[in-house]
Amino acid sequence: MEARAHIIYEGKVQGVSFRANCRKNAIQMGLKGWVRNLPDGSVESVVEGDRVVIEHHIAWNRTEQPYSVVTSVDISWEGAKGMPSGFLVRG
Repeated sequence: MEARAHIIYEGKVQGVSFRANCRKNAIQMGLKGWVRNLPDGSVESVVEGDRVVIEHHIAWNRTEQPYSVVTSVDISWEGAKGMPSGFLVRG
């Protein structure tokens, strides 16, 4: 089932290659979307694809990122809106 997740990751997620690793994992999983740093030190991402695959991607970011420590994840789910292919690192 195609879905869209808006995700906020908090913890030690900036300055530790979180965005680059998130992008690499998303591409490997065939997901579309983007990731960016927020001024408050958190990281925001919007991801589209199969919901089960997105859930695995979120779990990977939460527990398998090599240098980060994710302390909380806020996820908002909705239907897919047809994002363009690829996964971008923004700002």
